[in-house]
Amino acid sequence: MSRPPVAVIIGAGDATGGAIARRFAREGFTLCVTRRQADKLAPLVADIEAAGGKAYPFGCDARSEEDMVALFDEIERDLGEIEVVVFNIGANVRFSITETTTRVYRKVWEMAAFSGFLTGREAARVMLPRQRGTVIFTGATASLRGSSGFSAFAGAKFALRALAQSMARELGPQGIHVAHPIIDGAIYTAFIRDTFPERYALKDQAGILHPEHIAEQYWQLHCQPRDCWTHELDLRPWMETF
Repeated sequence: MSRPPVAVIIGAGDATGGAIARRFAREGFTLCVTRRQADKLAPLVADIEAAGGKAYPFGCDARSEEDMVALFDEIERDLGEIEVVVFNIGANVRFSITETTTRVYRKVWEMAAFSGFLTGREAARVMLPRQRGTVIFTGATASLRGSSGFSAFAGAKFALRALAQSMARELGPQGIHVAHPIIDGAIYTAFIRDTFPERYALKDQAGILHPEHIAEQYWQLHCQPRDCWTHELDLRPWMETF
């Protein structure tokens, strides 16, 4: 008896990553969700299981080659064939250029770029023999332009975008859809509520992005036919300037 397809969410936080996991679970996927601390995934796993889905938490450091190789090997061996991989680690920080230490720059690059490379490489390794699969890298406004105070974050997101472009050109002809949605705007989260209350107030006017709506676009990317694949997709509220 064949096992359900597997979707892996690297960086399944409480907002966007969790919403993506729930969306794919509703379609019958087995969800493998990761954070550095597996216990923080308990509410998400419980939510998916309460709705009748299957979800497994994994604590791993996406910056560790050893962790990522082991993660993909374990999932393929014990749970099923990985059909979808979503890389959703953020690392958004703001420092002036003179206050950006080497530690900050290196850490942001490791989280938002290097870990994306490890995720993409391992996804390709297991998908290529089957000649199918979807890999989605979450981008941001900083993927397109570097704003004041965001040298580290923009540098990492530029690198992640380049990775996605290279992978799309290499893997698309081999049946693997690589996409890079750009989230251009504030997201309906507790962080925005607490840190930018004036932006959060725009939720009543649909002025910030809802995680569930982002998740729906990720599902639609996966469903696209091979003759009509989207690589880059801008997602922004109607009132966002760009």
